[in-house]
Amino acid sequence: MDYGQEAITSLLWVLQTLAITALIFSFGIFLLVRFSRWGKQFWQFAGGYLSPKRSIKPLLFFLLIVALTLVSVRISLVYSEWYNNMYTSLQEFNQAVFWQQMGLFCVIAACAVSTSLASYYIEQRFIISWIAWLNDELTNKWMTNRAYYKTQYLSANLDNPDQRIQQDVQSYVKTTLSLSTGVIDAVTSMISYTILLWGLAGPMLVLGVEIPHMMVFLVFAYVIFTTLIAFWLGRPLIHLNFANERLNANYRYSLIRVKEYAESIAFYAGEKVEQNQLYRQFRAVINNMWNIVFRTLKFSGFNLIVSQISVVFPLLIQVGRYFEKQIKLGDLMQTLQVFGKLHTNLSFFRNSYDNFAGYKATLDRLTGFTYAIDMANRESETDIRNSENDVIFKGLTIKNPFGRTLINNVNLTLPQGASLLIQGDSGVGKTTLLRTAAGLWSYSQGTVYCPLDSQLFLAQKNYLPQGDLSTALAYPKNSADIDRPLAEEILRKVQLGHLIERLEQEQDWTRILSLGEQQRLAFGRLLLHKPKVAFLDEATASMDEGLEDAMYRLLKSELPNMTLISVGHRSTLKRYHRQQLQIFADGSWALNEI
Repeated sequence: MDYGQEAITSLLWVLQTLAITALIFSFGIFLLVRFSRWGKQFWQFAGGYLSPKRSIKPLLFFLLIVALTLVSVRISLVYSEWYNNMYTSLQEFNQAVFWQQMGLFCVIAACAVSTSLASYYIEQRFIISWIAWLNDELTNKWMTNRAYYKTQYLSANLDNPDQRIQQDVQSYVKTTLSLSTGVIDAVTSMISYTILLWGLAGPMLVLGVEIPHMMVFLVFAYVIFTTLIAFWLGRPLIHLNFANERLNANYRYSLIRVKEYAESIAFYAGEKVEQNQLYRQFRAVINNMWNIVFRTLKFSGFNLIVSQISVVFPLLIQVGRYFEKQIKLGDLMQTLQVFGKLHTNLSFFRNSYDNFAGYKATLDRLTGFTYAIDMANRESETDIRNSENDVIFKGLTIKNPFGRTLINNVNLTLPQGASLLIQGDSGVGKTTLLRTAAGLWSYSQGTVYCPLDSQLFLAQKNYLPQGDLSTALAYPKNSADIDRPLAEEILRKVQLGHLIERLEQEQDWTRILSLGEQQRLAFGRLLLHKPKVAFLDEATASMDEGLEDAMYRLLKSELPNMTLISVGHRSTLKRYHRQQLQIFADGSWALNEI
């Protein structure tokens, strides 16, 4: 072999094969996307990243990965020829040729190592870039239009969005690239080694008929038959892997809930109930794991048997020709090597079926995630418009997700500085009215006018972000927007002066502060942000009447022009409001002056 010429030949082979591969692979992707469900699922998360309209770089990187994969295939073909020459030199006791082959081995091995390292770096760069892009896309989709909140009210609740964004995204990207390069490697190698084996395989007598190159036909028949059986054995792994992800995520969520509600559980002495719940969920995880194990044993056991048989299969066919001196030792060893490579590549789809099963489960989870968000973000029939100062409900009808009317045809105008108390029995839709005004509720129709850029909602259980106490006070703005003297003054006004020295402390303030202290901190946010409209949903439920009185009087004195809309059951709240909106169970309502 002229190895100088071989370098040129290999380069041309890589370029030609790359062009053919790019054409066929693109057409294959088109067919999968056009005619298969999982192909459409794949393209849903890949199309935007690979689109040249966004950037040409991902496509160029992928082509480079494919090119390096083809270089590896070509190196393995050169190795095959090297095996033949090396073993032939041993058989002929030709030292000069042997040492020449050893020197050549160093060159081939150096090329193989360099290609492998370069391929790893390029692949990882491609993967990391894709993960970062897809994470941004899904996170933005989840946070935009408050979909993270709205998905709670879907009939089919979105489970474990954290896992779908963090874990499933990485799994999808890595497996997509692995399967893509694996298919390209397998198909290219299969064609190349088939050509080699065609030249090495001799004729065989079958029922008295001599069939040339019979080994090639045998290996294809063998692999196709075993692959069909493997697909049948491995098919249940798809839904088992999907269930595994879901069950593990649910178990982790329950563990987190125990930590989050530790105090409440401890006061109730509910350890046994929580432990039993954790045990049931964990047993479900374990049972599914065992189902995967038993199915994998069948699947992998079959594959291992098939692989072991393939080791001696070509030897048994070619050894007769070797003993008859029709072929040399180098030809025999090359036949074994080529047959093994061809069998491995033909078996790629069989051996990768369990990976594909996990991949399909990941696609289903990501698709379910985006579908849930699209359902949650469906356009509401409620028209929310900006108003300079007034809050107006015009022809507003609110329903629950099942179509039952909660509040029917509300028409109400609240000028700047007005104060409205919303009351009624539990479940009639008081809080839902606030959700509608905030644009969080899709099951409504009518028009809402509100100062959209100057409103603040206070819930019964306020959210305290991670970080120091000044961050919690400034939320949803940045703590850098307020100076310390102002923060200290506000804390004193809401009777939290004892916390002044801890403003810069980073703690889990949700656990440190009592519910009453958290609610007073929320009132501090009102004093800080000075909104035109404040919506209070049971915002003083954890305070005694004295503190409640102090907080509402504070708002009246500090923010006299702020429109105040409160939801609450206490009769004491009436003294702080001028109007009362009474909501009844049949959807009717009444507006009363106080």
